Parts: sequence; C-alpha cells; structure tokens
Amino acid sequence: MPETSTENPQHFLDLIKQSRRGKFKIYIGMSAGVGKTYRMLQEAHTLLRNGVDVKIGFIETHNRKETHDLIEGLPVIPRRKLFYRGKELEEMDMQAILNLRPEVVIVDELAHTNIEGSKNEKRWQDVMDILNAGINVISAVNIQHIESLNTAVKGITGIEVTERVPDNVLQMADEVVNIDLTADELITRLKEGKIYTHDKIPTALGNFFQSEKILQLRELALKEVASAVEGKIERELPRNHNLKAERFMACISSNHEIAKMVIRKTARLAAYYNSRWFVLYVQTPKESGNRIGLALQRHLINNFKLATELGGEVIKVENINIAKGIIEMAEQKKVTTICIGKPHLSLVNVILNTAVFNQLLTKLAAADIDIVILS
Repeated sequence: MPETSTENPQHFLDLIKQSRRGKFKIYIGMSAGVGKTYRMLQEAHTLLRNGVDVKIGFIETHNRKETHDLIEGLPVIPRRKLFYRGKELEEMDMQAILNLRPEVVIVDELAHTNIEGSKNEKRWQDVMDILNAGINVISAVNIQHIESLNTAVKGITGIEVTERVPDNVLQMADEVVNIDLTADELITRLKEGKIYTHDKIPTALGNFFQSEKILQLRELALKEVASAVEGKIERELPRNHNLKAERFMACISSNHEIAKMVIRKTARLAAYYNSRWFVLYVQTPKESGNRIGLALQRHLINNFKLATELGGEVIKVENINIAKGIIEMAEQKKVTTICIGKPHLSLVNVILNTAVFNQLLTKLAAADIDIVILS
C-alpha cells in the first residue's frame, strides 16, 4: 500500500514541479584561481558546438586573459545597469534570462550579494528562480562560501567570509564537480600573475596562499564533493528499508556562539547522512520573553534563521525541565542522534546538573538514541 504522503495532492504537485525544474550543475573549488570559471566557459563552447542553446548570464573573469579570451564566440546576455550610491554598477539581468529562456545559462559567483533594490538579496536565490522556470544552470562557488563550513574556514584562514551559500543549495544540485589543483600548482599560478595582478601577489602569498592553508581547504572541498555524490546515491538508489533512517537534532541554548557551532556541525552530519534534522530550543521559565534580554532574543532569532537556511526544522518548546523537553521531542520526531555543545559549567553547576544529565542519558539509552557532544 502506498505511503500516506503520496496520497497528498501537494506531494503530487511537488513531483510535477520537480520534473519541470531545470538541471543544476555546480563547479566547486578550494579557492579563487583554480579554474572554475575557465571550465564553465569551456563547457559552454562544447554545448554550443553540439547545438545546445547556451548563453552567458553572468561571468566574472577578474581580468584574467585566458578566461576572458574564452568568452569570444559565446552569446552573452547584457547585464543590467543601475545606480547605487552615486555609482553606475552592473548586475546579472535575471528577467532577461527568464524572457529569453535559453536551454542552459552560465551564472558565475553563486555566493554574490546583489545590489540593494534587486528582486533577490543573493545570486543563489536568482538561480533558484531560473531553475524553477525550467532553465538549466551551470554555476560555481568556492568552498569558503558554504554556510556550514564558515567556522572551519575561519579557523583555517582567520577570515570571516560574509557572502555565503546555504548547504541545501548544493544539495539541490544534480551534479557537483570539484576543480582540483595541488597547493604548489595554485601558488605557481599566483606567481605567474594568472590569479591576481602583480601588485597583489606579495600580499596574497603572505595571507591566504600558504601551502598549509590551501591543503586544509583542499581537503574540505574534496570532502564536500564526496558528500554530495553520496547524497545523490542515497536519493536515487533504492534504500534498504530495514535500516532505521538517521535523524539528527541539535539542542541549543541562548548562548549564541555555542548554538551557532552546534547548528553548523549538526547540519554537516545530516548532510553526510542525507537525513532530516532539527534544531530544538527548550525555553525554561527563566528564559521567557519578558525575562530574556533583547540581545539574546535577537541572537536566538538569527540562529533559528541560520538553521532554516541550512535545511533544518526549528522547534521551540516550553518546559521547566530541559532534559524532559529534549526527550519528549526526540521521541516525537523519531530522532536517532542528539547533538549538544560542550557545556561551559563550573564544578558546582556540573554537580548540581548531574542528576538532570543522568536522567537524559538513561532515557536516551532506553529509546536507542545516541548523544554527541560537539567540542
């Protein structure tokens, strides 16, 4: 007998929309200069030679001659011009793409933030609109722009990346291709002036383009693509229905820094297992609306927004007993693994909370639910 979900008219409508949606291919790299844009343009030429109606929606060459030369012979959709703070700027013309309806459109810089006044805040949102219109898209992004890797990237590079793409955008891709170079090859390209102009090379070598940093980012990129491939296999190949489906739940508090870390790491785990995940905030009476500061309320809202962007389902419950609130929701949502942050408690608080923690562990063990403490 078919599952109840397939009897739902909305489910059938979703299937129809999915079949009409354009195909999505993403080139991913560990950094600028590995050759993502170059490869996209090469593919555009191949498609054009094979009679495919392909057009350039937006390409950023960064004044690299090799890349710029490849635009020759490809049909380019003119950018729209607009004035912002007294300057004439250019943006991708999404409406022109929708009007022309090419079979394939090339859209570079997926993480780009659009100029104020645009329909969408981010270019990845433009790409979603284009895909939903039935147009196939080829795009590119660097590993440091993926939302759940933000903390890891900052730890490697010391830089807070502000332009980010939610993980579920990558999960929507039909194909993810890693453009890989060794650290030595990338540094050689930099020194030859193939990435930045010569006046910027010394600064780049002293900051981002160091072998140890490149190697760590390369590892992140390889893992991300491997995870995307595994996710695709999980979605498209029949599953062993005897196996219990993994479901993760991140339990957060009003401590926004720890909460942000727990959310991102849980999102990574869920992406690896291609599973549903939740973010649970148990609000105790001492953290009720009239007792918690405005700053903490704002941080909570921002963390809820982050979780949603990463593909998680946010749950907020009120309970005087945090352990009880966690257990009840874990059982209701059929969670297999609970993720919590490493507690920052004094010895006295640890002793006072031992009974509560033991109660949580006992209940979770009885329900066959794992608990992971994230450092």
